Amino acid sequence: MTVQELPGAGASHRSTPPAWRPRTDAAPLLPDPEPYRVLGTDAADGLDPELMRRCYAELVRGRRYNAQATALTKQGRLAVYPSTVGQEACEIAAALVLEDQDWLFPSYRDTLAAVARGLDPVQALTLLRGDWHTGYDPREHRIAPLSTPLATQLPHAVGLAHAARLRGDDVVALAMVGDGGTSEGDFHEALNFAAVWQAPVVFLVQNNGFAISVPLAKQTAAPTLAHKAVGYGMPGRLVDGNDIAAMHEVLSEAVRRARAGGGPTLIEAVTYRMEAHTNADDATRYRGDAEVEAWKAHDPIDLLERELTARGILDEAAIRSARDEAETMAAALREGMNADPVVDPMDLFAHVYAEQTDRLREQAAMLRAELEAEDQA
Repeated sequence: MTVQELPGAGASHRSTPPAWRPRTDAAPLLPDPEPYRVLGTDAADGLDPELMRRCYAELVRGRRYNAQATALTKQGRLAVYPSTVGQEACEIAAALVLEDQDWLFPSYRDTLAAVARGLDPVQALTLLRGDWHTGYDPREHRIAPLSTPLATQLPHAVGLAHAARLRGDDVVALAMVGDGGTSEGDFHEALNFAAVWQAPVVFLVQNNGFAISVPLAKQTAAPTLAHKAVGYGMPGRLVDGNDIAAMHEVLSEAVRRARAGGGPTLIEAVTYRMEAHTNADDATRYRGDAEVEAWKAHDPIDLLERELTARGILDEAAIRSARDEAETMAAALREGMNADPVVDPMDLFAHVYAEQTDRLREQAAMLRAELEAEDQA
């Protein structure tokens, strides 16, 4: 029942008031019916060979990074590690499309994106071994702290991008989130404010099929997550998240649009988490081996390697070089993570407030006294 149909409403109020009109045409905002692809299509004729060779090397390095980080958890050097095996194309493309002045807002699963943006792999994993705050200087690298609470980084990205626009700074924020994060209120608040303010933000949703153990079908009845963009007045794009050429193209277009003042874009990358949610998860309890095997045929590294090899863009020497560079990175990561960190417990109080509160000073004094007593014992 509409307001006009309520008992007692006059006949003159049964039609839509003439002042009403749509705020925007919904049609251009709708995503394509199928995920956008480049590899294996005619669009691959326009591939940039140099860019694709770099993408391939980054994908190989990313896969090796995932394997090494997973091994470190088994060795007790990492408390936890959320793998991105199978999602490397999303991670790499997100890092490569940004300019130096832009900001990346990652979730806890997006350490690979931070590494691809130039962050030292040891620093990227420092937080996950329970050592010293974020592990890196966000301002130096233009990478926000890894966000463990779901979707809380999204409003932060909108705030930074809006502030940069008000100041006239040429900055775009790219915020990454998983499909599970789209069920959080922070996701909806961020998209709404970004669209109303026309903030230069790109939202990248990595739809890897599961929010820990909950499949997407139990989270939303929307046709796609990209369709959610229309309700906020921004374009939605649906892309094959394992096709790094498609990912790079769609993300680049969204970043250019945001930089030019066109406002935010919501991109859903359809991908798959090949490994467990973290090393603490047993994925066999909620999905079958056949499903995982089916996605192995759509591995992002294999897709790109086949395309580039067939086109003469990639040869055996380049493949070996990429693998050798990945092994060098893995060796340095092992060495860095196997070194016991030198930590100062008093750092717990150094980065909470710009000026310490009375209560914080009391706690610091208490800890200092306990440490001194232990030294004297």
